[in-house]
Amino acid sequence: MRRQWSLKRVSVRLVDCRKTSEMVNSPNGELLSENGLSGEADQHLYNEKKSVYKTKLLKKQEHRPTGEKPYGCDQCGQRFAQSGKMVTHQRLHTGEKPYGCDHCGKRFAQLGNLVVHQRIHTGEKPYGCDHCGKRFAHSGNLVAHQRIHTKEKRCGYDQCGKKFAESGSLKKHLQIHTGEKYYGCDYCGKRFARSGNLVTHRRIHRGEKPYGCDQCGKKFVLSGTLKNHLRLHTGEKPYGCDQCGKRFSMSWNLKNHLRIHTGEKPYGCNQCEKRFSLSGNLKHHLRIHTGEKPYGCDQCGKRFAQSSYLVTHQRIHTGEKPYWCDQCGKRFAASVSLVVHQRIHTGEKPYGCNQCEMRFSMSGNLKNHQRVHTGEKPYRCDQCGKKFAYSGGLARHQVIHTENKPAA
Repeated sequence: MRRQWSLKRVSVRLVDCRKTSEMVNSPNGELLSENGLSGEADQHLYNEKKSVYKTKLLKKQEHRPTGEKPYGCDQCGQRFAQSGKMVTHQRLHTGEKPYGCDHCGKRFAQLGNLVVHQRIHTGEKPYGCDHCGKRFAHSGNLVAHQRIHTKEKRCGYDQCGKKFAESGSLKKHLQIHTGEKYYGCDYCGKRFARSGNLVTHRRIHRGEKPYGCDQCGKKFVLSGTLKNHLRLHTGEKPYGCDQCGKRFSMSWNLKNHLRIHTGEKPYGCNQCEKRFSLSGNLKHHLRIHTGEKPYGCDQCGKRFAQSSYLVTHQRIHTGEKPYWCDQCGKRFAASVSLVVHQRIHTGEKPYGCNQCEMRFSMSGNLKNHQRVHTGEKPYRCDQCGKKFAYSGGLARHQVIHTENKPAA
C-alpha cells in the first residue's frame, strides 16, 4: 500500500534527508532510505520540508514589527523587544543571580558575565589584535586597544590636546571646555552634559533605588555603588598599590593613597597657601577660616567642625572607650589615642626634627621642640606681655601674678 504524506506532520526543523538517511536495497533491487522510501520519494520529502521551513520563516519575519518593544518592566517601565532581555533586566530589581562560578562561588545575573569572569581563573584570552598580536580576555578591551593603531581625534583647545578614538567621545569631551549642558532636570532645573547623568539624577527626586544588596537589603541609586558596597561583605580588594602593596576595595581609595607616595596635593586653600591631597580635607580646613561648626552635641551643646570630632566627644558623656591596647589592656575613647599609646610599647618615634637628630612619638611634641630652633614663642601673658614657647611655661609664670595680687 502506498504511503500518504501530509504536510501537517512535517517538522519545521530542516533536516537534510540526503545526508542523514542510510540508503539500502529493496527486495526488488530499488534503492531505499532507512525510512523505507525510494530515493525519489526521499528527495520529494526533503524538498517539501525545505519549502515549509522557508514559508514559516518568512511569515515570522513579516509579522515582526520594526522598532516595537512589547515587553515592559513592571518595576521601572523600561521596554524591550525580546522577552528574554526583559527577564535578564528584571534581575537588577530582584537581585537574582542564577549563574555561579564553580571556581570561587561568585554569582552573576547573566550567563555571559559568568563566561567572561571564568577567564580570570582559566587565563583564557580569546580576542587577539591583528596588528600587534596582543591578546585580551574581553572584546571591549580589544576594541579599546585597537584604537592605538587607528587614527585618533585630538581636542583642539590649548593646553589640553587630549586624544579620542571616536568622534562621539570627542564631542562629549568638548562640553567640558564649552560648558554646554543640553539635558535639564524637570524637577529642580539642574542641567547635565550627558543624558545618562540626568536619568541617574532623577532617581534622587523619585526616591528610586533600583539596586539592592542581597546580603543586608541596603538599596542604592547606582549599580556601581552597589558593586562597591558588596565588597564590604566579600572582603574583596581588587585594587593594589604598586609602591607598597596595600590593597583597596575601591579605585578612588587607591588613587587617594598613591598621593602619599607622589606627594601630590591638588587641592589648595584660597584663604592661605596650605594644600591637601584630599578634597574632603580641604573642606574641613576651610572651616578654620569660616568658623563653621555644623555638628552639635545634644548633651552639652558644644559644636564641632567635623562629625568625627563630635562622635569622639560624645564618648565623654557615654563613657564609651571602644579602643583597647592588646599589650596592657588600657582603653581609649579615640582610635588616634590608642595609636599614640601603642608607641610606648613599640618604641616607635615616627616624627623627626629636620634641624637635629631628635625624634618624637607625637607630632605635637615635635612641633614644640622645633621652637628651640626657630625661637618662636606663641604664648603671651596678658598681664605683663612676657612670651613663652610652651603653654606650660605660661601657666607657671601666671602664678606670679596671682600670688602677688593683694587679697580683697
